[in-house]
Amino acid sequence: MQENNKSIGEQKTSTPTKYGSRKRSRLTENVFVYLFLSLGAVIMIIPLVWMFESSLKTPGQFLTTQLSLSLPEHPQWTNYFKRVWQMQPALQRGILNSLIISVSTIFVGTFVSALAAFSYAKLRFPGKAQLFLAELATMMIPFSVIMIPQFIIYARIGWVNTWLPLIVPGMLGNVSMIFFLRQYMSGIPTSVIESARIDGAGYLRIFLQIMLPNAKPAIAAQAILWFMGSWNDFFAPSIYLHDDNLLTVQVMISRLNAMYAINTDYPLLLTASVLSLLPIIIVFMVFQRQIIASVAMSGLK
Repeated sequence: MQENNKSIGEQKTSTPTKYGSRKRSRLTENVFVYLFLSLGAVIMIIPLVWMFESSLKTPGQFLTTQLSLSLPEHPQWTNYFKRVWQMQPALQRGILNSLIISVSTIFVGTFVSALAAFSYAKLRFPGKAQLFLAELATMMIPFSVIMIPQFIIYARIGWVNTWLPLIVPGMLGNVSMIFFLRQYMSGIPTSVIESARIDGAGYLRIFLQIMLPNAKPAIAAQAILWFMGSWNDFFAPSIYLHDDNLLTVQVMISRLNAMYAINTDYPLLLTASVLSLLPIIIVFMVFQRQIIASVAMSGLK
């Protein structure tokens, strides 16, 4: 009996010790993770800070001063409020072109992608699984492989040097968005759709009044990510667009780089780069909760 009581006492004293050591190890792991993430964040932010403070210098200050992360003594705010808007080709025209292409593509393409995702998630039709797998397989094909065939097709139908190659394909849907929304809509109970069908609702009404409101967070997050990708796209616009009045902001900055780098006016080029980043930064800061939440939910599914 004494031996049994002794073993029970040893188990009682060892349990808190194990729990305490496990808690300390978890705390150590969390501290290491936060330190690692903080270091990565600092490394990624430093180039942005340097770009902003360098954009407030004169060309002479930029070439003579060493690398620093502090504002110059006399910041050249005229770079933002005057000089950058006098560049040729006009930067404001490139920003407007990028907005037109991105918003028009995403507005229609998001609706089409959500409609396709609803079909794959809740409807039954022959070959649904095979068609869905075929669409997913296209995600594995790099753009460089289909670049030449696409250019030949668009050149023969007269779409080169227009916005049509950048807008029309996106309006037909985005495969990654279809996949994401399909996974999200699969979690919506099918009994809701069956009840609506019994009440006489058609599939389009079910999609507009039931599926879209329930999938609004996922749709918003994917639309924001799509906007960021479309805004930052450089490769496709540089292939199809040649007229200065049609260029997007990213291609226009590359043209300005070729023109103004000869005069070593790097602060003005950095000013244009900062202005091109502002819409993306604002969109991400405003909608970061939706983006993170949707990515987390897709990971759980």
